[in-house]
Amino acid sequence: MSGRVGDLSPKQAEALEQFRERIQDILPQLPAQHDHFLLRWLRARNFNIQKSEAMLRKHVEFRKQMKVDTITEDWRPPEVIEKYLSGGMCGHDREGSPIWYDVIGPMDPKGLFLSAAKQDFIKSKIKDCEVLQKDCALQSQKLGTNVEAITMIYDVEGLGLKHLWKPAIETYGEILQMFENNYPEGLKRLFVIKAPKLFPVAYNLVKHFLSENTRQKIYILGANWQEVLLKYIDPEELPAIYGGKLTDPDGDPRCRTRINHVGPVPPSYYVRDHVKVDYERCMTVSRGSSQQLDYEILFPGCVLRWQFATESADIGFGVFLKAKMGEWKKAGQMQEVVHSQRYNSHLVPEDGSLTCETPGVYVLRFDNTYSIFQAKRISFTVEVLLPDRLQSPQNNEGSKNCTSTSVQAEASSQS
Repeated sequence: MSGRVGDLSPKQAEALEQFRERIQDILPQLPAQHDHFLLRWLRARNFNIQKSEAMLRKHVEFRKQMKVDTITEDWRPPEVIEKYLSGGMCGHDREGSPIWYDVIGPMDPKGLFLSAAKQDFIKSKIKDCEVLQKDCALQSQKLGTNVEAITMIYDVEGLGLKHLWKPAIETYGEILQMFENNYPEGLKRLFVIKAPKLFPVAYNLVKHFLSENTRQKIYILGANWQEVLLKYIDPEELPAIYGGKLTDPDGDPRCRTRINHVGPVPPSYYVRDHVKVDYERCMTVSRGSSQQLDYEILFPGCVLRWQFATESADIGFGVFLKAKMGEWKKAGQMQEVVHSQRYNSHLVPEDGSLTCETPGVYVLRFDNTYSIFQAKRISFTVEVLLPDRLQSPQNNEGSKNCTSTSVQAEASSQS
């Protein structure tokens, strides 16, 4: 039994009845009270009544705290989010569900975070969710059938290392958790199109925020992505840029009046010069010396990501490749893969990433050999980001169950 109206087992029907009875006190505070809505919370917790009740009660508090009932009318995001956060609702799939598009590649995560508060991004996504839920309700009335979930299309062409910036990934994780906790069973399917080689690394960073049920609804499409989209979406409802016939009134195939296609955020929007970071480690580089951190990468496609700041002066930094783990070598004896230069990391924290196409030992070298008077105190975080091993598609949708892999990473310092 699917756990939906008209397809309930006797045990599920009894659970629904008991669930409704237990939440009588909060029913008036819910956006809907019908069985379709209540069953979403029960399915999300495998019909465990106690867990479903706890989840729903937390949602009621969430709605009060975030003023969700009026957010679509009473709250407007900052201008920089309206202009430079991509995405939008456009059209409906063949079953009448609204379609949401996210166009990732051109987005400027760092520029956005320098220009707006994290809470504004979260509230913006809550508002989007509420707009989509209201459209589902309108579609249900229009079609005479229950529409409760959305189709999503993620256009990840141009996904790059800038999108793996840690503050952005962490906030995106919070948004995913917000969606899982407050809009259960709200996703019908998510199509990922134009995925570059870096996509498995990006997915591995966020997949743990998703329930197993949500992961099963994610389809990474191959070269036939337009054909697959048209299987689920009528050409008249699919933007021309994605293989359909839908355009804006002026003929724009990207449907920019409904889908926000963005670019770099102008510095004129910046309200801060850096985003606060909590670092994992500290060390001191003595005057006239250097420190090396070794990371062993066992297979290609991993991403080495670093962030660091110094307390009172600049520091030299570069990344090198050498043959053996723990072997001390001077910079001139190693292959330079990220040019060594001095950074004013006491003024603006430095962050960067490197895709490791060649397995081996990568050395992050902090260079203070040029300073004969001053030691440098460095706070830093270094991570090895692992790609998922995406299985070959078993059907036209290219569904992939992603299994995590492992890589050894060991840090050592020498002076």
